[in-house]
Amino acid sequence: MAGRYANFTEEDYRPRPNRKGKRRRTKELPSYDDAIGGMITSVDRGRYRTRLDTGVSVTGVRASHLRRTPLVPGDRVRLVGDTSGTEGTLARIVVLDDRKTILRRSADDSDDTERVIVANADQMVIVTAAADPAPSEGLIDRAIAAAFNAEIEPILAVTKLDLAPIDALRERFADTGVPIVACGFDDSGQPKTEELAERLHDRISVLLGHSGVGKSTLMNALVPEADRATGHVNQVTGRGRHTSSSALALPLPDGGWIIDTPGVRSFGLAHVDVDTVIAAFADLAPATAHCPRGCEHQADSPGCALDTWVADGRAGQGGSARLYSLRRLLDSLSTD
Repeated sequence: MAGRYANFTEEDYRPRPNRKGKRRRTKELPSYDDAIGGMITSVDRGRYRTRLDTGVSVTGVRASHLRRTPLVPGDRVRLVGDTSGTEGTLARIVVLDDRKTILRRSADDSDDTERVIVANADQMVIVTAAADPAPSEGLIDRAIAAAFNAEIEPILAVTKLDLAPIDALRERFADTGVPIVACGFDDSGQPKTEELAERLHDRISVLLGHSGVGKSTLMNALVPEADRATGHVNQVTGRGRHTSSSALALPLPDGGWIIDTPGVRSFGLAHVDVDTVIAAFADLAPATAHCPRGCEHQADSPGCALDTWVADGRAGQGGSARLYSLRRLLDSLSTD
């Protein structure tokens, strides 16, 4: 089967038109026993950069039977054809292996359309700055909920510690069970990444955060050859500029992969059910077992046990702020 595409190049590639109403083929697909495995590292206009298990990087296109299947960084695929990696050649992606995990997001809380961001990640590194821009605790909570839904372990990495201490964030998220890693600067002005790098070793981790929080700087420190563009925060809007326009997976020097994603300004959770969102608030979720049936867990919900739980200090020092964030998120999901 590989011989059919042995000399397949960019000039030979012609995407088949999507004829509406065309009946699905019923014949069985080939086994592709000779296909070579690899991981997609980036996507650009229908071209899929893939690191083969042999160590060679190739560019591939989807076979016709996969044209309706979105492929993302982290996906394990199998390819046939020209897998030499020579410039101008194209391999053909013929098999998408089963995904162990899928990280999704929706445009907002009212949009049921899911977008797959990354596949097969073990961890989500939620990057936030201690200041400039100020931490978006709402985005952090949403990201933790998305990670919980995807069965991915969340880690909170805090940058720009020369501008503000980490204490407030530690207090806020101390009882969530989410590891908090300080990524300040060393004497030479470079980010301290030793603890984070140790946590990323031999894992597939995705970086997520607002623009301007230092995500690309962190990526460049973890993988010196990454050469991700860095930007600055707009002093008027307090927002960062999108310096990374597409997701990119890179191998870590000591083993493992890191997948950088474009900076986000929102993270819709329309695809996540309410019970999963509540479960992601590990410091508050146990209280809901004492709520009356059908409780909406809002401040005006009769008999809601969350208020007593927080008042008794069982959610830690940051309990009140965490409860406010949970109720705000639940209200957003129910309103939309």
